[in-house]
Amino acid sequence: MLPASARKVWGLKRIALLGSTGSIGTQTLDVVGRHPEKFKIVGLAAGGRGALLPAQIRQFHPAKVSLATAEAVQALKAQGDFGYRPAFLKGPEGLLELATDPEVDLVIVATSGQHGFAPTLAALAAGKEVALANKEVLIMAGELVTEAARRSGTQLRPIDSEHSAIWQSLRGETFSGDRPPLPNGEENWSEANPKVQRLILTASGGPFRTFTREQMAGVTVEQAMKHPNWNMGPKITIDSATLFNKGLEVIEAHWLFGLDYAKIDVVVHAESIVHSMVEFVDGSIKAQLGTPDMRLPIQYAIGYPERLASDYPRLDWTKLRELHFELPDTERFPALRLAYEAGQKGATYPTVLAAADEEAVTFFHERRISYLGIPALVEHVLERHNAITHPSLEDIAEVDKWARAAAAEEAGRMSLSLK
Repeated sequence: MLPASARKVWGLKRIALLGSTGSIGTQTLDVVGRHPEKFKIVGLAAGGRGALLPAQIRQFHPAKVSLATAEAVQALKAQGDFGYRPAFLKGPEGLLELATDPEVDLVIVATSGQHGFAPTLAALAAGKEVALANKEVLIMAGELVTEAARRSGTQLRPIDSEHSAIWQSLRGETFSGDRPPLPNGEENWSEANPKVQRLILTASGGPFRTFTREQMAGVTVEQAMKHPNWNMGPKITIDSATLFNKGLEVIEAHWLFGLDYAKIDVVVHAESIVHSMVEFVDGSIKAQLGTPDMRLPIQYAIGYPERLASDYPRLDWTKLRELHFELPDTERFPALRLAYEAGQKGATYPTVLAAADEEAVTFFHERRISYLGIPALVEHVLERHNAITHPSLEDIAEVDKWARAAAAEEAGRMSLSLK
């Protein structure tokens, strides 16, 4: 039986966190721990990751804990007494059970890759609020996910700092009350909400913002993992260095806010103080500013519609002398161009883009391909793809599998050329 502190308390927002040991997961738990009067962790899902999960269980007393395999569950149980007996779940079924649990109000999807598809769709179908940090869910299955949200009238909340900034800038302009930041069922959101001229996503430019192509040719894994502003996981850190991350965010913004790609721009902003902007038809621009701290958009997403107090670091305007903005160079950073092209083509091209990029980043970490080989590999895989329009979840899974195999083939060719 759960201790009294872990039992359901009316008035608390009850949360299932999928991906609790990753970067977003651990920062989410930091936010939750600072507001025990607002949030209660009901379920945790993770792959394991050393001592993190047992410590999370002991601190937050979730009723249910899900891991990838039965072996992982047994290994976790062997790590000692947690002071109570949580229900242990495993595999995709465990994620689905957490996502649809009647005791859950909000599902935070911070898993990576396809693991987030089914639980996101299930949570939306069950009428749960969903806070989304899994890029692949919208990149690969944006049409399915936004349609599921529309059908259920359920809110889909962005956790990315850029999309959170847009959401906050739109609040009071195009949305009223608790209306979610999604297309409202109309075929073209921008026609139904004509106040918006364009969305402007900001990009830090990463550690190689001023590098020439010749300098990039010698970039090492260690160099690429040193992001100048943000503390993030290994995949997103490399994606930020190549600007693939920003390209993926453009596709996400298209699905979240329903605007055509021609109305979604990217500007490089090295300081990462302005997190994104919205330009309206009268020429006014609204922006959300803050320190580069992912806990801020996480807190906004899970606390919405409240804006909760925090003691996170504040901007010191007396020390903030200059803010710089410049257009991205798609010759030096072709990943951004590839993402726009894949998004505009639609169908299963974004699926291939995301899957091939994930594999390419892995190959770069393994030193099988060069830094410049990441976008080159992805482009080769995209060129080989025969697209499927209006794909089902099964289609997406098959295309994802194909893209990863094709990426491995391309990496093999690149490895041979490097010898």
